[in-house]
Amino acid sequence: MTRFFLVRHGETEWNKARRIQGISDIPLNITGRSQAVALGDILAKHTFDLMVSSPLSRAMETASIIAKRLDMPAALIVGDLIERNYGEAEGQSGHDLDQRYPAGTDIPGREPREDVTKRIVRVLADLAVRHPDADIIVVCHGAVIRSVVDYAAPGLHKEPITNCSVHNFSHVAGTLELVAFDDPMELASHGLGAEEFEDQNPAEAREVSGRG
Repeated sequence: MTRFFLVRHGETEWNKARRIQGISDIPLNITGRSQAVALGDILAKHTFDLMVSSPLSRAMETASIIAKRLDMPAALIVGDLIERNYGEAEGQSGHDLDQRYPAGTDIPGREPREDVTKRIVRVLADLAVRHPDADIIVVCHGAVIRSVVDYAAPGLHKEPITNCSVHNFSHVAGTLELVAFDDPMELASHGLGAEEFEDQNPAEAREVSGRG
């Protein structure tokens, strides 16, 4: 059995301003770095075999901070762990989005949700084959984690995915299972990120609500 601990990156200025990030490469802000340090101290109470990361700087810096706290090698960068591409919606606020693309309108260039799920599940399956019985930290993004949650436990969790939250999955006999949504990690990790992913990303919030 391979266990995955999916970690959402720390806060960025675009998270704080509720602007849609997607594949736009926005770095951590001061709060985000502090969140990563705090999470690193929590994770240091446990033992992990490997860390992998999205190629975006907000994930890589989060991974780098955690790796130093855990005295682990630098994270392996995996291109397909990148955040969902929101196309022409990237950089926009909720107001901007509603003005340019009213609810129900297709957003040019937006990656279909099912495509996100396929590439992320494929990455995790490949890692499980190459690292059987390993405990792996996966530093990635809100839409990435949401896609895995909905795949492994459809309809069961709509709770917030906050910055530097941890979500625990197992991969057994080719099957991905949710072990713990918002893994308490001895309860200390709760409250590191105050704002949920859908609040920070108006395109995602609109889609989750069924308005497209």
